[in-house]
Amino acid sequence: MKHVGVFDSGVGGLSVLKALLGHLPMEQFDFVADERYLPYGDKPQHEITDRVLTVSNWLRNQGCKAMVMACNTATAAGANQARAVHAHWPIVGIEPAVKPASMMTRTGVVGILATTNTVASERFKTLVERFDPLAKVIAQPCPGLVELIEKSPLPRADIEALLNPVVAGLIQKKADVIVLGCTHYPFVADIISDLAGPGVAVIETGMPVAKQLKSRLESEGLLWCKEPAADLLDRVRFYTTGDPVAFKNKLVNLLGDEWAGASIHFLTI
Repeated sequence: MKHVGVFDSGVGGLSVLKALLGHLPMEQFDFVADERYLPYGDKPQHEITDRVLTVSNWLRNQGCKAMVMACNTATAAGANQARAVHAHWPIVGIEPAVKPASMMTRTGVVGILATTNTVASERFKTLVERFDPLAKVIAQPCPGLVELIEKSPLPRADIEALLNPVVAGLIQKKADVIVLGCTHYPFVADIISDLAGPGVAVIETGMPVAKQLKSRLESEGLLWCKEPAADLLDRVRFYTTGDPVAFKNKLVNLLGDEWAGASIHFLTI
């Protein structure tokens, strides 16, 4: 049995991992948190692309049968390059859920919360232009939000203070759907929903990524169909380029006490 590689700049990708574990109950995963280079969102594009290639090379050398880029910024900056280097290796990226949002809106206005680099990328601009006839898309960078979500425990008061004017600005512009364009943001989706009010839908992309991965594995004949690992902890190997103890604290804080026994391996790449 080969694992599926999953990576993000930090703990944001855990929101995607949670969906992967639920939707593909037979599969096992290698999760890499590239915390030494956190956050990707405000770094030059060439630096992010270099990290994407470094991590993807490592995961493939580990024998992973596929890779999930559980990071919007990494996908925008390096998905095409990774696919060029790793031909015939299934790579699933992630991008803001503009299409479902544009079909849900009643006002014709969709707000997207994302990192600075995601909003500035050509990939994102192309995505927005593709659905522009269906809805007006307002992209809103949220500098500093990833760093707050990376703290353990979550500093909810600081997060609310940062998000309050951002969400209020989208509501003033008549947005009735808010897309979470960073995998860190689902961990504060409840705060965003409270600030936006009951008439605004907040959507994320973890489950669509899980469905896409399952489809790719099926089409490549790589889907594992035998009994899953009995213990949840046996289904994921965690690696970080940062502090393993700090990562463990964040893992338990975000996904629950059932992960308290997880082993975190320090990675030097």
